[in-house]
Amino acid sequence: MIHSIIKDRPTRLFIILGSFFVANTLIAEIIGVKLFSLEKTLQLPASNISLLGESGLGFTLTVGVLIWPVVFIMTDLINEYYGVRGVRFLSLLTAMIIGFAFIVFYGAIHVAADDYWIGSQQSHGVPNMQAAYTQVLGQGMNIIFASLTAFLIGQLADAAIFKKIKIITGEKGIWMRATLSTLVSQLIDTIVVSYIYLYFSLGFSFPRVTAIAMTGYIYKFAIAIICTPIIYFIHHLIEDYLGKEKAAAMKKAALGD
Repeated sequence: MIHSIIKDRPTRLFIILGSFFVANTLIAEIIGVKLFSLEKTLQLPASNISLLGESGLGFTLTVGVLIWPVVFIMTDLINEYYGVRGVRFLSLLTAMIIGFAFIVFYGAIHVAADDYWIGSQQSHGVPNMQAAYTQVLGQGMNIIFASLTAFLIGQLADAAIFKKIKIITGEKGIWMRATLSTLVSQLIDTIVVSYIYLYFSLGFSFPRVTAIAMTGYIYKFAIAIICTPIIYFIHHLIEDYLGKEKAAAMKKAALGD
């Protein structure tokens, strides 16, 4: 049975795309507790953007956005060949896995730490390993509700918009359905996570949250445009892997899903 499953190319492709989708989303959630300056990383002068009465803003982003484009690409490819149901299934599965992971993190944080281990890295600038461990893994749990809510709403919106555009454009306009669906879904994702976490949880002012969300979305907008050629390239590889007839049949079935 397992041999026939693995040998079936559409099934194997779904496993590959789905694995990258789930893995990158989970990794982005874990590493996302670190914020970085895009300008400093690229050795550019500070932007000092002023929006809605908030000055001195720049492109301070979560590290998770560095690998999030992989999720954009996987979402559009899965939608192309497996339809809205494929995206919905993987999105719900991913949300459950992330929730499970953070339950495990919570338990790992609260088991009694070994006394020697707590002070074992003082020579490396970490005086308390338990505090560091709690801060890194525990901080992610502070935004788990916001990020999961934003992720699910954004993904389901992406899948629905992608399908509607494909119905209008047919096989043409891959760039249009991939880019526009991502731009809309990421706008929704940015708004939801920003206001739930920054405004309701941390008490940031409404203008500041709005300004932060806008600068973050500018970055995501640029990345969505940059990723378009990559989607064409991977789409070409998949067509060769599946064969033209099989790929066409899968896309037709996905559209009618």
